[in-house]
Amino acid sequence: MAVAAGFALVPAAPVVAEEIEEVAVTGVRGKPRSVSDSPVPVDVFGSEALQSVSYTDTNDVLKTLVPSYNVTRQPISDGGTFIRPAQLRGMPTDKTLVLVNSKRRHRAALVQIGGSGTQGPDIATIPSSALKSVEVLRDGAAAQYGSDAIAGVINFILKDNAEGGLFSIKSGEYSEGDGFQTTATANAGLPLGSDGFLSISGEVAKADFTSRSEQYCESWFCLEEQDPAFIEAAKSASLEGDVVQPWGQPNSEAARIFFNAGYDLGDGKELYAFGNYSESEADGSFYYRYPGNGTIEDLRESDGSIYSPLEKFPGGFTPRFSGEVTDYSLVSGFKGEMLSGLLYDFSARYGNSEVAYTLRNTINPSMGPDSPTAFKPGTLANEEIQLQADFSKEMDLGLSAPVLAAFGLSYMDESYELTGGDEASYTAGPYATRDPWGFCDGDMPTTAGQAVIDGGSTLDCADASDPVYRVVGVGSNGFPGYSPEYSGSYTRDSYAVYGDLSSDVSERLFVQAAVRFEDYSDFDSELVGKLAMQYDLTENIGLRSSVGTGFRAPTPGQQGTTNVSTRLPNGFPVATGLFPASSSVAQALGAEALKPETSTNFTFGFTADFDKLSMTVDFYRIDVDDRTYAISTLDVSADNSSGAAYDNYLALVDAGVVGAESIGGVFYFTNAFDTRTQGVDVVATYPVSWSDTSTTNLTASFNYNKSEFASDPSEYLNEEDEFDFENFQPKLRGAITAMHDVGPVSLMARANWYGSYENFQSGLVQEYDPLVMVDLEGRYHLTEATNVSVGGRNIFDQYPDKDELGDYCCGAVYASDTVVDWQGSFYYLSLNHTF
Repeated sequence: MAVAAGFALVPAAPVVAEEIEEVAVTGVRGKPRSVSDSPVPVDVFGSEALQSVSYTDTNDVLKTLVPSYNVTRQPISDGGTFIRPAQLRGMPTDKTLVLVNSKRRHRAALVQIGGSGTQGPDIATIPSSALKSVEVLRDGAAAQYGSDAIAGVINFILKDNAEGGLFSIKSGEYSEGDGFQTTATANAGLPLGSDGFLSISGEVAKADFTSRSEQYCESWFCLEEQDPAFIEAAKSASLEGDVVQPWGQPNSEAARIFFNAGYDLGDGKELYAFGNYSESEADGSFYYRYPGNGTIEDLRESDGSIYSPLEKFPGGFTPRFSGEVTDYSLVSGFKGEMLSGLLYDFSARYGNSEVAYTLRNTINPSMGPDSPTAFKPGTLANEEIQLQADFSKEMDLGLSAPVLAAFGLSYMDESYELTGGDEASYTAGPYATRDPWGFCDGDMPTTAGQAVIDGGSTLDCADASDPVYRVVGVGSNGFPGYSPEYSGSYTRDSYAVYGDLSSDVSERLFVQAAVRFEDYSDFDSELVGKLAMQYDLTENIGLRSSVGTGFRAPTPGQQGTTNVSTRLPNGFPVATGLFPASSSVAQALGAEALKPETSTNFTFGFTADFDKLSMTVDFYRIDVDDRTYAISTLDVSADNSSGAAYDNYLALVDAGVVGAESIGGVFYFTNAFDTRTQGVDVVATYPVSWSDTSTTNLTASFNYNKSEFASDPSEYLNEEDEFDFENFQPKLRGAITAMHDVGPVSLMARANWYGSYENFQSGLVQEYDPLVMVDLEGRYHLTEATNVSVGGRNIFDQYPDKDELGDYCCGAVYASDTVVDWQGSFYYLSLNHTF
């Protein structure tokens, strides 16, 4: 594996720079290496650095400490509301390998809808209280770790204390007066006999929703222009807040536990085990349904009378989507050393993630008056089992240092399952077809039609707009349930073998080479490799570089997920269907089965230590071929004069899609194009000494990242999606942190800087100005073991520019899917105790 090291970005106490020598285990075969000896960039964050961040969600902790790591808040994004997508070096989560105690972490059950269809681990399930340190390897490492490690590797090292622990409770609220949240965390270390430990960490959290919205008013429907009685009725449409469609964080609550255990058997042998159990639930809003939007429509009942969903929801309705996420895992192993000096590590792991959906405050339009208003659309589950054996041995080959030879093999079995929802969530009711009761024969009523007319019905078969001809959507509106046709399990297995050689070939030069072969049951085999070196130019300056190839096999989830939800392909909410690339539906639209993405990584950088100043600068380039991405939404229309949109409708009908008349768009994942991502990371630390006992520790970290197409994407993406891919997120990000202790008081100040970025809509471009958000915290030590903290994030209440293009509509004020936070100031108070 790639040898890696780093340094603590935020030292816990005043120290001189020469004493800071953090080492990393991520990517190391054999002994850890210090930052000055590392051939690739790694950031190492100890427990003090992690505790210096006011967030408790581990996603947000990483976002604060690592400028090249970004996470978004997506309030109306199906499961993305509950499991947030993240990026490292501009690449989505599924191109960053996540490890816990150097073992692969299982993926979440959610496949992000749109974009690259990310299916990566849910980092939020790892409570920050369980962490001893975090190591972020910012370099491609597929040759060492396998599929997914294209952008880098994040290794969460769990606490291993056999005694003592901590307890913390934190509460806070946004300056807007909403989003109140409380988090309680704890850790306790227990001895296992005289030679073992059991460290248990837990977290419970609860947060209320936020709303950064304005009332729904668009060209197609403006609530402010409606009858006052309707406006009054609409106030309850969303169930939350005073706007019919709130934009912000969801209501959420979670309970999580992690354990880490080890037992020394003597003679260099050790048993170990760790695992977790996590339950969380969140709920968020979908798009507001107003009268006449295709969902709230008059329908002709079997007795000839007219029914309107306004009878159930007098002011229209906003579906409320809930997700219950259950995540658990267990890893166990045995490691030691043979008499020959061969080190071994045998391990087995199991991981499972499940998302159970609930939808309420909505209807199945096709069922008319018989529709319930709450549904269980179905469940997603991802399961992984892996067996692994790792070996290493130092060999004396006459060089200035021994050569470390490492090799190993693994077997992994993966499955992804879609479990169908309740029948009402997917069934096609009578109003999924025209004239369901057979009232009309052309322009004339049938016998049945004449009977209801004689009974007083207003039925008019000659009027094409008569409700008898109205066709409405199938399934629970907002998120139709998984029907038996689109439920099922997708499985595969794979095996891998790898080899790694590394050595200090001279007093100044360290060289490493790695190769890995993997074979998947659903894809061809892949062979990837990597070379890395580090050269001490002087005692204080070191050069480092690496080149490697990588790949990422599409997950079973990406190959099997199906979804119909409301999206904005042309700035207007329509029901949009995602179908597997290998399905008959997508195949009818021109899709081809997915294949692996391949990559080539280059890095070059240097490390420098000048007296108290420590600095690393690393340039990188990541070329990805056959990148998996969702095509731009294809329009669908049952109007035979709509050209290609009508052809797409016919393709859905031919493929047997129930309710094709109500679908306005369709898309699928494909190997769409090649990309190039390049940039530079800069990290520096400097302690400013005011006296022998007073020091301010400064940390600065910056990232420049640019992604662009390396092939023509126009066959798959429209003009807007092409522009946004290259320009929507800030290319520059940075953070400067200062920490200072004055007697019993500890002070922290942090400035987070986001560069400018651009958005495209209908031929117009909006440039968003750079933004600086400042965090402050003061901590007072009541005793050596107990302290209280008070602080604020974004204390100057900075917001990104408001949307000026109408790209987000429907009450949204800010670009909701940007990495720049748009919630405003947050203030908190915490109590912390160690024992």
